[in-house]
Amino acid sequence: MLVVNHTDFRIHTVNNAAFPDTVIDNTKYRIRSVYTKGDPGFALGIVVDGRLHDYLRVRFTPNISFASRSLEYTLENAKHDSVKIYEKSVESTFLIFPLEVKLQSKRLGNFSAYVIGGGGYSLDLASNKKAAGVSSSANRLDEAVRIKRDDIVWTAGAGTDFYLKYNLLILISPANH
Repeated sequence: MLVVNHTDFRIHTVNNAAFPDTVIDNTKYRIRSVYTKGDPGFALGIVVDGRLHDYLRVRFTPNISFASRSLEYTLENAKHDSVKIYEKSVESTFLIFPLEVKLQSKRLGNFSAYVIGGGGYSLDLASNKKAAGVSSSANRLDEAVRIKRDDIVWTAGAGTDFYLKYNLLILISPANH
């Protein structure tokens, strides 16, 4: 399966945490606000499908997902007369293990509609939650973000199935040398 997805952040701030200052062009800036911007990505995986009833299926669709998100910081100096925008891109690779229920309509000719929903477990292979926040540069915004490795995901969708006259079977075998 090939999937197009959209990934975004949900920001959780830490109480009583001091936001890091950063230095840009020899001026010290503080964070005024942080916004998230989601970006499109894609996933590759397999579908394991089991029929519970004529129109009800359970699906397990493990996949690997490649995603990118952005954080946009609005920074201002101590005098509040200079504002800078700093954008940090965060790329991740997820292993996702969703379990879903698919409710399918009765087939009309070669067409049927469905709704699908469920939840699962996600593992971020690029997380840095336990990494030490040691900065070697004056710009400490890059170390201010910690991403959790484990997460719970939910899925929802609707779609259509089209049935072809012939089944398509593709076999891949190693070449003989």
